[in-house]
Amino acid sequence: MTIIEVELPDDLAMALAQFLKRVGYSDYLSLAIDKQEACEMVDAGETVRKALADKGFAPR
Repeated sequence: MTIIEVELPDDLAMALAQFLKRVGYSDYLSLAIDKQEACEMVDAGETVRKALADKGFAPR
C-alpha cells in the first residue's frame, strides 16, 4: 500500500474533483495500453475522488 499526501489550494482541489467526476472509462481506455490498465486507472481515480470528497470536495 502506498500513502500519498498532497497539499492543494482549494481551487485546484475542486478542479481535480471536477475532472475525476467527469472522466469516464472510455477516457482512461483511450490513454491506456490495454483494458486491464484502464481498469486500474479508473480504480486509482476513484480512490482519489473519494479522498477529495472526504475532505469536502465533492462536486454535484
